Amino acid sequence: PSLPRHTNRLVKEKSPYLLQHAHNPVDWYPWGQEAFDKAKQENKLIFLSVGYSTCHWCHVMEEESFKNKEIGEIMNKNYVCIKVDREERPDVDKVYMTFVQATSGGGGWPMSVWLTPDLKPFAGGTYFPPEDGVHRVGFRTVLLRIAEQWKENKDALLESSQKILEALLHVSEVCVQGQESPPPAKEVMATCFQQLSNSYDEDYGGFSKSPKFPTPVNLNFLFTYWALQRTTPEGTRALQMALHTLKMMAHGGIHDHVGQGFHRYSTDQHWHVPHFEKMLYDQGQLAATYSRAFQISGDEFFADVVQDILLYVSRDLSDQVGGFYSAEDADSYPTTASGEKREGAFCVWAAEEIRALLPDPVEGATEGTTLGDVFMHHYGVKETGNVNPMQDPHQELKGKNVLIVRYSPELTASRFGLEPGRLDALLREGRRRLAAARAQRPRPHLDTKMLAAWNGLMISGFAQAGVALGEQEYVSRAVRAAAFLRRHLFDPASGRLLRSCYRGKDDSVEQSTVPIQGFLEDYVFVIQALFDLYEASLEQGWLEWALQLQHMQDKLFWDPKGFAYFSSEADDPSLLLRLKNDQDGAEPAANSVTVTNLLRAACYSGHMEWVEKAGQILAAFSERLQKIPIALPEMARATAVFHHTLKQVVICGDPQGQDTKEMLRCVHSVFSPNKVLMLADGDSAGFLYRQLPFLASLERKDGKATAYLCSNFACSLPVTSPQELRGMLCP
Repeated sequence: PSLPRHTNRLVKEKSPYLLQHAHNPVDWYPWGQEAFDKAKQENKLIFLSVGYSTCHWCHVMEEESFKNKEIGEIMNKNYVCIKVDREERPDVDKVYMTFVQATSGGGGWPMSVWLTPDLKPFAGGTYFPPEDGVHRVGFRTVLLRIAEQWKENKDALLESSQKILEALLHVSEVCVQGQESPPPAKEVMATCFQQLSNSYDEDYGGFSKSPKFPTPVNLNFLFTYWALQRTTPEGTRALQMALHTLKMMAHGGIHDHVGQGFHRYSTDQHWHVPHFEKMLYDQGQLAATYSRAFQISGDEFFADVVQDILLYVSRDLSDQVGGFYSAEDADSYPTTASGEKREGAFCVWAAEEIRALLPDPVEGATEGTTLGDVFMHHYGVKETGNVNPMQDPHQELKGKNVLIVRYSPELTASRFGLEPGRLDALLREGRRRLAAARAQRPRPHLDTKMLAAWNGLMISGFAQAGVALGEQEYVSRAVRAAAFLRRHLFDPASGRLLRSCYRGKDDSVEQSTVPIQGFLEDYVFVIQALFDLYEASLEQGWLEWALQLQHMQDKLFWDPKGFAYFSSEADDPSLLLRLKNDQDGAEPAANSVTVTNLLRAACYSGHMEWVEKAGQILAAFSERLQKIPIALPEMARATAVFHHTLKQVVICGDPQGQDTKEMLRCVHSVFSPNKVLMLADGDSAGFLYRQLPFLASLERKDGKATAYLCSNFACSLPVTSPQELRGMLCP
């Protein structure tokens, strides 16, 4: 390839997203002091562009505007231009997204914001087309108009940016409003269930018509709601809503039937045509949610989906040193000869491609049936393509098919006169051949950045799957990833987590010159992962590290005045606001997950001020939890866990003993949202015995592995049979 014409400072960065912009004619700076100083010295406005590497419209705006030489010249002449990867700097993203949402009523990426030299926002939006159209102003016009305003009305702009900042500080504050107590759990749970039930799609599952998102937070809420109300009609409905949604998603096109894993979301009501990017945080949360569905229902269908997700992550998102990559893009080149990328090109099929790959006659089926006929029928493939043009505004999928399971195995088998038992093998062979053909296509871009928070979510996915499916190899994979975090995303000298690291040359792991410090979500998701990993592996080292990180989280992020944790640290002068996220969305809000973390931490340490902190967080979000808990389903779930008090399930026994293993298997096979498992192995010098003196008084009955159910460190009578234990866990 010829040498690039332009090179800017982003060439020194590690983020794959920033590197994608290193050869734009725009003189991009990364977020940092050098850019801020330049803006002040030259008295220039800042143009801030925030995106991420799998964002479709970010690519579009780059192609149209940031690669355009004239637009680049306007930007360089009038502004100091800063590019941010929102996955590296969620704190910067959140501050300015709060502004864009407050002033324009909507938000999204790419985010485009104009700032004064002291970083205060005064104008912003998302995607801008390059030139003026009938309905929208073009990017070029906006750039010139704002530059003109800065020349003519500088003082007015500065004054309005100050007012905007004061208003934002006011709207975004989450704190305790007079009352110090957590909201009533029963009402919060009932309201949240009602709100989910009202927005539930009876036919296809999910909680909106379209677009449809996987939202594991909703499903986990419903599982907990069911577990606490198993015998009521509402409880039964909650379980049915969750399981039906998970089934419909797994059958849909949002699930990659050939290459495994789940795409980001569906553009239609039927889970059919997705936006094709695949994110690590979705795989991690969905692996955990499908594991719970299997635990509760015993239906192998859900276990198969778990294995499918973890196969995808192990194969395509795993670094050989043990970490997990962030994401795979939606857009790719249809063939090696193509000049431009198309969305979904890697994943979609023309009918004739499938016919050519699956021409074999099927023995024992109706005369003349080929493997292609069976496969195309089952997966809804049509000769002219199965994508509704409404779902394809740019005609990128015209004539193509997104595979979706249209019939039950029984129906497809009977349609071709087959034994139902034979269908599974035929479909598997079809998927295998399509996968081999797909491997010849150019792959989508892989974002090889490794984030502590998302690695935490994925470790939880592997650990919970290992426990629910009884698969030791999944637990081992989680252990490798946790060891990776400890080695590459933790600074033992300061005791602090780092946000990100990167795949370097020759598959080494690299760090930026100035490493980004961990944010609240990094601590929270890693601590949750370490608790999950302890329960799966029973290695006490993970517990010890989790509790150390919890102390560090308290020190860096706790708000002693208004309660709850801030998303970012106090000592960054370039951040105008310290925010608290109040929405459980694609990922749960950190404060929501931390409530359960604190309760678990207290159970493992006897440190009761953590229970108090959990209550204070619920009090800080009390108003929202009572009015619109559907915005915080994970925190609503935690309200119930707080209210019902966690039960410590203590197994006294030899870790290697068969009787101990049977008791553990029993605990692992039961879904119980308010249990905490610990193994008392008799080693009185070990970490747990030092933390919890009461363990010393629990003994093995008649030398057998013995279980105790304890609440607030007071224990039930001992039981030695898995059946009795199961009865205690499922009252």
